[in-house]
Amino acid sequence: MIFTRWSAKLPGTQRRAAARSDRAAPRPAPGTPAVPPTAAPAPSDVPAVADGAPSAPTAATTGSVPAARAEHTDPAPTQDRTPATLPPTVDALSVHDILGTIPALVAVVYGPEHRLAYVNGAYASVFGPRPAGHTAREALPELDALGLLPLMDQVLRSGKPRTVKSRKVPGGDRTRDGYYTFTCTPIEVAASGPAPDPEVACVAPHKGVLVFGAEVTDQIESAERLRASEARQREAAVTLQRSLLPQELEQPDDLCVAATYQPGGTDAAVGGDWYDVITLGAGRTALVIGDVMGRGVRAAAVMGQLRTAVRAYARLDLPPHEVLQLLDGLAAEIDASQIATCVYAVHDPNEGRLVYASAGHLPILVRDPDGTVRRAAEPTGPPLGTGGWLHTSGSVPLGPGSSAVLYTDGLVERRDKDIDHGVEALERAFAGAAGAPDIVCDRLLRSLGITATHDDDVAILVLQNPARTGHDAELFHNAALELHGGTEAAPRARAFASGVLASWRFSPELHDLGVLAASELVANSLQHGTPPMRLRLRRTDRRLIVEVTDGDDHLPRRRRAEPADEAGRGISIVATIASSWGSRRTPGGGKAVWCEFALPRG
Repeated sequence: MIFTRWSAKLPGTQRRAAARSDRAAPRPAPGTPAVPPTAAPAPSDVPAVADGAPSAPTAATTGSVPAARAEHTDPAPTQDRTPATLPPTVDALSVHDILGTIPALVAVVYGPEHRLAYVNGAYASVFGPRPAGHTAREALPELDALGLLPLMDQVLRSGKPRTVKSRKVPGGDRTRDGYYTFTCTPIEVAASGPAPDPEVACVAPHKGVLVFGAEVTDQIESAERLRASEARQREAAVTLQRSLLPQELEQPDDLCVAATYQPGGTDAAVGGDWYDVITLGAGRTALVIGDVMGRGVRAAAVMGQLRTAVRAYARLDLPPHEVLQLLDGLAAEIDASQIATCVYAVHDPNEGRLVYASAGHLPILVRDPDGTVRRAAEPTGPPLGTGGWLHTSGSVPLGPGSSAVLYTDGLVERRDKDIDHGVEALERAFAGAAGAPDIVCDRLLRSLGITATHDDDVAILVLQNPARTGHDAELFHNAALELHGGTEAAPRARAFASGVLASWRFSPELHDLGVLAASELVANSLQHGTPPMRLRLRRTDRRLIVEVTDGDDHLPRRRRAEPADEAGRGISIVATIASSWGSRRTPGGGKAVWCEFALPRG
């Protein structure tokens, strides 16, 4: 690109000038013989005064005629023939005519010091007039402040254009700041001829740079408004998500539990991860973790409905696979287009096992007291909401000194790796993560590289079954008695309960209430149940639990007994004297009926 500071008189301009002089010449009188015109001498290189640069060479000076402008012989003119009108051409426009009317900012510099050759009116209206001939550092300090001078050096050396986007230009006296995208393009600036100051004169062609600044203020402000709107929506979704999660985890007597939730980074919408801990009574605890696929408020709303449903189904004290079966049908009714995964597990301290069922979720990891980490084996069914699948339950030992972690896929899934690699990395991290459950959660996040900019939300639930020794071990006791039926079963059960409660040093009042509850539950089982029967007493640091199991699966219910009835008052008596009571079906086909007494805090 040849850029001059003189207005160029190009062939089109000369042709029209010749036509005007031809029309102005006098016509010969009638009858006078025609005299052929003499050839005009080639015009010399006369500089125009428009902006101080030499005029562009014409065909006469170069000695060649462009083929596109070759003249043709016109047939003899007639009186009625209209002269042909040539189409307009941009060759007649000067650089000032073009760049001066562009609303974008334009500046032209030349030489290694980027001396100023030209700025257009738009540039002057933003930054003010600039003196030509001075270096850009002196004449264009705004480009230095925007960091464009090093970029212009690169363009001058490499001969390749460079662009910087969305540079902020202070508004000054204007109402607002502006944003411009600047493109620096290499050009060649022609000589301008002699000048009063030889230090600033462009006396020979120089390589230069054309700086073109396009205003993008409206686009930037629109993008900022969009980001602010997205931030508000994300904040609302995060607030909804956190409000639907447990504000404080229930702490079972026999387990230490902690959980953490971290939403995705600022560029990622919040998802539908959730967790929950539900105490079921008789020392048993339900642990839940799930993930609703999708992002935003909709996924969080579906998650809230599923979590509420899980808590309702958990109160029925059903086996894990039956809870997922009910949840599967409900998920399809809530939103058939949303897919959710879930793990529902139940810990029973009497059995020292974790019974669980999974609907398309990642496997539970269990760490034994020796530090060995293993994955809970199948079964795993399809995600919730698919229907047509019969879920089944599995179990894994979780004795004293063992730990387990339940998690969502955001913790282990990476775009460039298979998810099994992430689970293996979690196994290694879990094997070395010692400390309380909340500390383990933090260490797992750090070990797996989860930061505030992570592109997916993460939920982790860690549970520990601590090995108790010393004074703590004295607060946890178990005692059981097999009941074989017959008339001696009830007195034997009362004597057993009285002796055990006395050895545990309960107060006389709590001792008598515990014996009464054991007697009523055993009597109910002897009358309505079938063998095998068992009475179990359990003490924790917070409660006394009395439980009776038998082989019949009909669950008792509390009812109002009439004055003339001889039966039907046992469960009502238990419900009146105990803090809570309940019943459930056992995996072997029988049932368990239990009640609890809260111990005084001391």
